[in-house]
Amino acid sequence: MLCSRCHHFEAAPDGALCALCATPSGFAAPPGAGRPKVSLRSPVGLGWATVALLGLAAAVDLFAVVADYLRYDVTGDLAAGDSGAAVLDRADTADALTVLAADAQSVVLLVCGIVFVVWLWRVRVNAEVFAPDGHRKARPWVIAGWLVPLASAWYPRRVVLDVWNASSPGDRPKGRALVNLWWTLWLLTTFVGWFLTKVVKSSHTAREIHDAMLPMLLADAVDLAAALVAAAMVLRLTRMQDEKARRGPAVPAAV
Repeated sequence: MLCSRCHHFEAAPDGALCALCATPSGFAAPPGAGRPKVSLRSPVGLGWATVALLGLAAAVDLFAVVADYLRYDVTGDLAAGDSGAAVLDRADTADALTVLAADAQSVVLLVCGIVFVVWLWRVRVNAEVFAPDGHRKARPWVIAGWLVPLASAWYPRRVVLDVWNASSPGDRPKGRALVNLWWTLWLLTTFVGWFLTKVVKSSHTAREIHDAMLPMLLADAVDLAAALVAAAMVLRLTRMQDEKARRGPAVPAAV
């Protein structure tokens, strides 16, 4: 039978708690002022689902990069004065592929974002078990941080960093370079991509579209990199939590 508190280790034969939770340093955070009781739940399944969707997002971004290049190439020919039937057919194909890529990116981003936030909620609750007082933002900010204007520019990173620190093995947190790289790429792809999308939509002539497509191609390439780095970050953090939970807390020496 699993421990009734942490739901992770086997309970002692003569009780409902495992040997670790029966000690004062057990992996189950007691309720505190304004803090509900929490217990460990495996993040592995959600982690792999999130990574799979991020991989799909990267594949869609790669498709968008190819579509951007095709549109960049054909609008260059149009801007140079080539208006033959073959060029017009290429232009129609490039336009259709660009629209398809943009729609696919929107759908995948929505689905991936929902699953990512569900995974983040799971690892945040687990992190409260590891370090009940190690979080500078209240748990609702795991969701609200992505929605509130201005706060969305740094609150999610703060939440992930606190989870990262709490989930790191040993007394010293692992390096934060992966989290910082993920957040930098996310900000770039969010704000720069939004701006360039507006520019492309406001372009009407072949020359204007041609000039806007190369930056758009670079923005989709950054989005591709952001998806891959996010997948690496999710894998690392999920593995850290799983290993820390399996290792269990240190049992204090007898006095």
